[in-house]
Amino acid sequence: MRSPLRRGIVTAALATAVAAALTAAPGAAADPAPPPPRVQVEIPGPESGAGQTPAGSGHTLVPVTGRGGPAPHLSASASAADGQVTKVIDNGSTADRLDIVVVGDGYTADQLDQFHADAKEKWGEITGVEPYTTYQNLFNVWTVDAVSAQSGVSGDPGRGDVKNTALGSSFWCEGIERLLCVDQNKVDAYVAKAPQADLVIVLANSAKYGGAGYNEPSKTLGYEGISTASAQNAKSGQVAIHETGHSLGKLADEYSYPGTPGYEHYAGPEADQANISILTADEMAADRTKWYRWLGETSPDGGTVGAYEGGGYYVTGLNRPTDGSIMRILGKPFNLPGVEAMIAGFYRHASIATPAVSTARTLRPYDTARVSVPRLVGARQLTVRWYLDGRELRRYAGWTAVPVRGLGLGRGTHDLTVRVTDPTPSVRDPRIAAALRAETHWQAHR
Repeated sequence: MRSPLRRGIVTAALATAVAAALTAAPGAAADPAPPPPRVQVEIPGPESGAGQTPAGSGHTLVPVTGRGGPAPHLSASASAADGQVTKVIDNGSTADRLDIVVVGDGYTADQLDQFHADAKEKWGEITGVEPYTTYQNLFNVWTVDAVSAQSGVSGDPGRGDVKNTALGSSFWCEGIERLLCVDQNKVDAYVAKAPQADLVIVLANSAKYGGAGYNEPSKTLGYEGISTASAQNAKSGQVAIHETGHSLGKLADEYSYPGTPGYEHYAGPEADQANISILTADEMAADRTKWYRWLGETSPDGGTVGAYEGGGYYVTGLNRPTDGSIMRILGKPFNLPGVEAMIAGFYRHASIATPAVSTARTLRPYDTARVSVPRLVGARQLTVRWYLDGRELRRYAGWTAVPVRGLGLGRGTHDLTVRVTDPTPSVRDPRIAAALRAETHWQAHR
């Protein structure tokens, strides 16, 4: 359900504008408009032809409104298509799934089918990377049609090319060709049309390399961040995956700024993020902290987990778990501590047990208790256990529907519980493992 706050965004903006107009003194000279607020974004690394492309190259402040510009002037038919919402991947209720909202920019009304195809293809790129592959059924994916007056986005192919688009997407943001910025207010207006948004991806109708990471959670719509990417550029899709490492996994960047004053050596306190540390491998093992549980293990991104010098933008003083995960180099997988952090992020938004029969009423012998449990991709599946008044009903292990008649209920009201857990070997931290579970309770009476 959309909150009153979401519905009130446009109303509040209109009220503010009307009040300002009514209180302006006739003939008074208008004060210069204040500069638009700015927001921090991550800059993708410079594209490398045959070599490795760094995942990022730092951060900068950009205007919330991007390069600005008027809203597109659309025909009646184009206006009718503008703002249409489609659930392209449906894995259940928004209350129990992690909802990704994809908004396109630089697509005209005649190109919306292409936008939908691009959105599905980009989701396919994301789910090609673990742990998205295994857990893809925890996600819903929505598209919101943002109709542009012109095809393509500003800054493509050249810096001077300006397009009239719905979201104001533009390369050359802050003078950096690969930095693809948007008007965040316009993005939010479209995102608000979707039933729920936990993460936002803006796809530019372009094949040019670029992107940006807006990793501040939305105070109004609640999403974790915005990743911008070019729809027809594979490396740009990797930028989007990297950015979800920040927004969902709360991971730090594992690259550094060699030769940059102020980043030669880190001498501060221990970092909060799970994938950088001031400690050596021996110190982690001795203190039983950070990623010590993974030390010595072979990591998906190559090599073994240890403490590799450099990370969190500093050349020395901070260590990372592996030599080159996607938090350092585009096209690489998440390393083992990164996979664990991403799974934790998934479970902050998704539930693995959804009651398919109301829990608000007492079940009778003619009823069947049912629970919806998402399937994982691969041989390993979630564990389903049933309990009656705290005693496990072993014969129903793995079942998602249990007839009340077969429970042998005694007199009075009883508690019927289903507990779904995820005993994944990709999580070793007990605090994270404790969150990989869900329970549903019913009252049952014979």
